[in-house]
Amino acid sequence: MATITEFQLGIVLMGFGLFFLLFGVLLYFDSVLLAFGNILFLAGLMFLTGFRRMAQFFFQRQKFRGTFFFVGGVSLILCRWPIIGMLVESYGFVLLF
Repeated sequence: MATITEFQLGIVLMGFGLFFLLFGVLLYFDSVLLAFGNILFLAGLMFLTGFRRMAQFFFQRQKFRGTFFFVGGVSLILCRWPIIGMLVESYGFVLLF
């Protein structure tokens, strides 16, 4: 019986997250699909890198503004403002990377 490693689970979760994000955008910014995609993508990232390394990356002093905009965009999507949330989240993503 094969076991699933954390790395494989992270890849699967990130894949499903990207799938839901893509269809959320294709279906005219459906907020439920976008929110579900964001949650799955971040969970997959956490399984890939580990919680401590992910927290260290997002909460660095010089990347705080990018983290703020990224989390704010996810929050706006969860509050059913998908277009504004995607714009804010994209700006935060650019600042982070």
